[in-house]
Amino acid sequence: MKKTAILLPVLALAATAALADPPAVPYPKGYRDWHHVKSMVIQPGHPLHGAFGGIHHLYANRAAVAGYAKGTFPDGAVIVFDLLEANEADHAIVEGARKVVGVMHRDAKRWAATGGWGFEGFAGDSATNRVVGGNAATACFECHRPQAADQFVFSRTRP
Repeated sequence: MKKTAILLPVLALAATAALADPPAVPYPKGYRDWHHVKSMVIQPGHPLHGAFGGIHHLYANRAAVAGYAKGTFPDGAVIVFDLLEANEADHAIVEGARKVVGVMHRDAKRWAATGGWGFEGFAGDSATNRVVGGNAATACFECHRPQAADQFVFSRTRP
């Protein structure tokens, strides 16, 4: 009886904590083999250079490609932005070290509080070092909020 009395509050506390934290966004294995949406370079002088300066490559899984085409992203859509340092070499801008792998993972129920998207950033080349975690609402979603009419997505595919 004592074990049950001690275990129940511990389980209740664990369940409350699990409900309070958003579900973890998985690392997008193999994303470089997905559809390449676009690339861009954010240079000094751009308002986001401090946080996102460098070379961006955007990738979309099949569900996200369908979402771009329809304008509505289904659950399971994943968009990745691969951010690398932008270095100059021999009069060219070339990729340097990876800074972060940013991930938007669509699941309207799991991430309802952030527009139906789970957000995460993985530092450098790590598939486990999370840099957003429970801060997705302020670190990512606040910037994406003005894009509500486009399901919180900034990027577009080229015709």
